[in-house]
Amino acid sequence: MELYDSEEQQVEAIKDWWQENGKAVVLGVVVGLGGLFGWRFYQDSAIQAQEAASEQYTSVVEAIAAQGVEAGAEVQSFIDTSKATEYSVLAALQLAKAQVEAGELDQALTQLQWAQANTKDAAVSPLVTYRIARIMAEQENIDGARAELDKITDEAWAGRVAELRGDIAIKAGERDVAYSAYTEAQQAQDASQALQIKLDDLAK
Repeated sequence: MELYDSEEQQVEAIKDWWQENGKAVVLGVVVGLGGLFGWRFYQDSAIQAQEAASEQYTSVVEAIAAQGVEAGAEVQSFIDTSKATEYSVLAALQLAKAQVEAGELDQALTQLQWAQANTKDAAVSPLVTYRIARIMAEQENIDGARAELDKITDEAWAGRVAELRGDIAIKAGERDVAYSAYTEAQQAQDASQALQIKLDDLAK
């Protein structure tokens, strides 16, 4: 670092430095402040978008509850315009549920497969995959249903997955496989109360 003999030299040095670097400093401050305000604007916009999507999602859920699959067009419109949010996936799940209740399994499967491909929530993913497997099993797509269950690795789903494997084995006429699957399901933390009844039926 240079040493200055007088305050005048220091002032002159500062002037010289400012002439050389002043524009860069000002530009840096402007860019920095612009970035800060831009980030805040982005955050505010994102929050507003999330709140709007939440309100719209509540509306479509109410529509499904009141109208069932008759609200399908309204729900699909929400899904198409809200793909950037997880609410679109949740809406697809709700619509698929209504379609299953109406016996529209192909349409429900399409909704669930879209949700599976678009969800970013690790907690939602196994639920979607499980429901896909259930529909495939109902449609007698045994191999497809089993392949879907293979995708679920979350231990919290171990009991439900094993039980559904048992149900699928029953449909395939594989009673021994079903018995093993139900027995395995009984050991899981999420075991259902219906398992013992299923095992008793197999023992008859």
